[in-house]
Amino acid sequence: MMAVTPLSSLQVTKHYIPKFNYIPNSSIQNYPLLVYHACFPESTTASAIESHFQSVGVVVPNWRSTMSTICHFHSTSHEVMCVAEGRANLCFGGEDNPERVIIEVKKGDAMILPAGLAHRLLEDLDGDFLVVGGYPIGKSWDMCYGRPDEEDKISKIKDLGWFAKDPIYGDSGSVLFL
Repeated sequence: MMAVTPLSSLQVTKHYIPKFNYIPNSSIQNYPLLVYHACFPESTTASAIESHFQSVGVVVPNWRSTMSTICHFHSTSHEVMCVAEGRANLCFGGEDNPERVIIEVKKGDAMILPAGLAHRLLEDLDGDFLVVGGYPIGKSWDMCYGRPDEEDKISKIKDLGWFAKDPIYGDSGSVLFL
């Protein structure tokens, strides 16, 4: 495993975002958006993050790209995203939601998103924003947009299991203490 910021020094922010229209956010399983600030060293590459995912063995690195500018969420899987390059402003909870969360993330930050949590890229601040994204082993992801015809998909979120190990820290980490 790659060296990550020790848990005793890690700054973690938690955001519980309420349901908004047809976007469930944190309401179904009551898991928050977790942001692990600077958990990876500044020198970390996208390949190193992918290798770290594989060595921890909780999520499979599925994609390496910028983040979608379209507000969406997943009903079939939780998601882990780690910033490999750049800085960006991200919106969580739906851009029209008065209780949305807008945060700036930067290289080395990791985000753990529960299923149902809407997210999108608002602004790439440096022009090189790159994220490594992954989903728990054995889970496939779907795309939902907060429409009334997605209620059947949304109803299945309640049956998703949470992480048995932290996707970044393995047998320790904030995911295990919610």
